[in-house]
Amino acid sequence: MTKKAYLLLQDGLLAEGTLVGAPGTTGGEICFNTGMTGYQEIYTDPSYFGQIVVTTAAHIGNYGTLDDEQESAGPTISGIVVNEFSWEYSRQTATQSLQQYLEKHGITGICNVDTRMLVRHIRNKGAMNALISSELTPEQMRAELARVPSMEGLELASKVTTPQPYLTGSESEIRIAALDLGIKKSILKNLCRAGSCIKVFPARTAFAEMEKWNPHGYFISNGPGDPAAMDYAIDTVKQILAAGKPLFGICLGHQLLALACGISTYKMHHGHRGLNHPVKNLLTGLGEMTSQNHGFAVNEKDVMNHPDVEVTHIHLNDNTIMGIRLKNKKAFSVQYHPEASPGPHDSRYLFDEFIKMVREHAAQPVG
Repeated sequence: MTKKAYLLLQDGLLAEGTLVGAPGTTGGEICFNTGMTGYQEIYTDPSYFGQIVVTTAAHIGNYGTLDDEQESAGPTISGIVVNEFSWEYSRQTATQSLQQYLEKHGITGICNVDTRMLVRHIRNKGAMNALISSELTPEQMRAELARVPSMEGLELASKVTTPQPYLTGSESEIRIAALDLGIKKSILKNLCRAGSCIKVFPARTAFAEMEKWNPHGYFISNGPGDPAAMDYAIDTVKQILAAGKPLFGICLGHQLLALACGISTYKMHHGHRGLNHPVKNLLTGLGEMTSQNHGFAVNEKDVMNHPDVEVTHIHLNDNTIMGIRLKNKKAFSVQYHPEASPGPHDSRYLFDEFIKMVREHAAQPVG
């Protein structure tokens, strides 16, 4: 038996639909993802922590769920909004339906919503907070929605990081220290594939503590929240750069590298989220189709005015900065997700370039 649910946006837009997942009330910043596949990878990406995700694909849930397709231990989103929801699935290798999966993890969602209208609304009005509820009236939801914090100024990485350090990867002589701000499993798989042993550290681990493992290079991961609210991580990146160790940052890690260099970040109007974003590599002149998930970006003017930082990649839709590198350090970063699970895989070369940089640095004589 279906149950009614409501979606209420901060600007007053109200939509009625059908409950999916677990009954309840959930709030967060509402955003949309334009990918046509990969809903389980989206829902388990820790970068979405604190967000309600609208999927623009018209049909969600048709191929069920698999543990192997998770980017973390379970879904990290606040809720989902979909058009047509499939209560059954056709893929024989799937272990359970999306409905069973959402119920198991306590995720509340709503379906039978006009997502075309909703996405146009967000594109016009910008990202804002929203509430989904199967138990409150619209009047009660307004009071509850007012208590949902703004994403701007919110530090969230410490809420999704690993509680303890752990080792992963191949039996390699190259050791990479990864600062987990919400790291995805596919990133670790790609670092392993490129040939490295990785030790993953909690978000607030001090640089001196990571140095005790004697890593050859550092990786700064993706993650949720406002990068400008992460003074602890900005300071860690500054110390890594001062020590002259190779560094690679993705998404939130990209923004933190910029902030560590004195370059500001800003909240985007509605962000970039999907599997089909065109990026140009300014170093090679080649185009890449990329996977993206971010609501903050690096300030273009600050980069252009910085003598030691150069732009390496740009977004071809709006010219926002997608990659930078330091001229005087072995450090670079990209705003998008080159591990790209489920795809596209145009940008996986970046992991190989990072490990190559680390190997060359490690081979240099000390002093």
